[in-house]
Amino acid sequence: MIYEAILLLGVAFVVSYAVLATFQWSYPLLPVQRALLQSALFVTAGAYFVVCWTRGGQTLALKAWRLKVVDSQSRSLRISRAVARYVLAWHLWLPGLAVAGLFEPGTVPVAAALSVSVALLLIPPQVDHQRRLLHDLWTDTRIVRVPR
Repeated sequence: MIYEAILLLGVAFVVSYAVLATFQWSYPLLPVQRALLQSALFVTAGAYFVVCWTRGGQTLALKAWRLKVVDSQSRSLRISRAVARYVLAWHLWLPGLAVAGLFEPGTVPVAAALSVSVALLLIPPQVDHQRRLLHDLWTDTRIVRVPR
């Protein structure tokens, strides 16, 4: 996830710059501007993952680690399943984001809330025989190793 996040940081920078420059927005953003920017980032990240998962099953980070996302028959994902997997994968962050949104604490409490929520939601792979996260269980997908 960390490697993927580093790669997406560049994409997020370009998209953010494009949105801010196009609409000539500057910080601090109004709430509606912030929501639109976050929506653009959400859709862009989703498009990146969906395209990668449906065309070979690998993002750049997954290629580096020789991993691949496949369905239960070991095929690349269809668009609908890839979209569902992306949307459902946000369950890892939602508890921490909810704490941040409801209480607006400082940076350290938000980071702690996000870390705790991700740590708790990493428990299902410990009990699943295929070591799948919840979004993989819900979408009947899995991550497999790619042979050399």
